[in-house]
Parts: sequence; structure tokens; C-alpha cells
Amino acid sequence: MRLLGLALRTLFLLVVIVVTFRVATPQNESFWTAYDTPSDMFRFVLGVMVCGFIGFQIFLYPKNPAEMGKWVPIGLALIPLALLCALVIW
Repeated sequence: MRLLGLALRTLFLLVVIVVTFRVATPQNESFWTAYDTPSDMFRFVLGVMVCGFIGFQIFLYPKNPAEMGKWVPIGLALIPLALLCALVIW
């Protein structure tokens, strides 16, 4: 249960990182011209910070190993929803 919970938690957080990065990319410009528009630059910087924070959370494990068991039902419910959001956003 702990291993399955860990895998589902990691997969969910990776999907959230991908969706966040996709939303944070500049809308009409490339990365190199994003500094021309302050709103695109702010969204990009904020998105990178959020992706970094979520990426850091992947490596933080709960102190109690039984906590990973809670991620089994959460992951089974949220991973299809997160994948659906990723497909719609892409």
C-alpha cells in the first residue's frame, strides 16, 4: 500500500507540474521575448516557482509511513481528473 501510494502521489504531482508549466508559458510569444510583456513574464516566473515548489514536495516524504496509504484512494480519484485537465489544456 505504501509503495502504491508513493507511486500515485508522485504521478499526480508530476501531472500537476506539467499542467502548471503549460499554463505558465507565454501565450503569444517565445520564451526569449516574454520579458517584453510584464504579465507574461510575471506568469512565467510565478509558474516556475510553483513548479519548483511542487517538485520539491515530491522528495518530501511523510514521517509516518502509513500516511502514504491515504494517497491510494486520493490518487485513484485525482489522477484521471488531472490527466483530463492536462488533455484539455494542451
